[in-house]
Amino acid sequence: MPAGDLPFGQVACCDQYGELRKGVTAFMILRTIRVGAFETNCYIVGCETSKEAIVIDPGDDVDLIRRQLRAAGLICTIIVNTHGHVDHTAGNKVLAEATGAIIAIGAKDEPSLDDPTRNLSPAFANFAKDKISPPASLLLAEGDTLYAGSVCLEALETPGHTPGSISLLGQGMVFSGDTIFASGGIGRTDFPGGSYDDLMKSIEEKLLVLPDETLVYPGHGPSTTIGRERDRLNR
Repeated sequence: MPAGDLPFGQVACCDQYGELRKGVTAFMILRTIRVGAFETNCYIVGCETSKEAIVIDPGDDVDLIRRQLRAAGLICTIIVNTHGHVDHTAGNKVLAEATGAIIAIGAKDEPSLDDPTRNLSPAFANFAKDKISPPASLLLAEGDTLYAGSVCLEALETPGHTPGSISLLGQGMVFSGDTIFASGGIGRTDFPGGSYDDLMKSIEEKLLVLPDETLVYPGHGPSTTIGRERDRLNR
């Protein structure tokens, strides 16, 4: 069910070269949908001008995601997974087939899309049945940028929860996947490929260095800010 949205927010936009244009704004649409048995946060990030949208972590309930896209008048052009666990990728195939969108993921997590051990589908057998993702068309590395019209999101490599976990930064917000959560929560590292040391390095060097007011939209649970989470994690 929808967990919240920001229907029309004035945000800074990037030019075609990825540079922030001071004083220039674009209308961005942000919708948050909780999907699947594990209530994964799926995010729709769209440009009000071009009507293009990036869908982040379509973990299930593709019919609901498509209804939200239609309600906002948006066309999904890119599906991006913050990591390769099946609760974040289970809707990839159906959504890509329905929209023609390309699939993007961190390069080191691309093998997880069709590797049951790495994507945890055996552990989620009832939920994950017949929901294996197609291969990704775009493999992301640090600094790569995704565009939906005038809205842009930059990939940050934030390994730890998985080897190829990424966060997506732009428009004064960061989509952190399962790297960091509200109330001082951090991602699990006991799954295949997980590393506590890598996770803490990612949090400290990639996320907590962002401005205090940066909004954090995690893979599960409520949103927060970098300032709040820095205070909680440093206690």
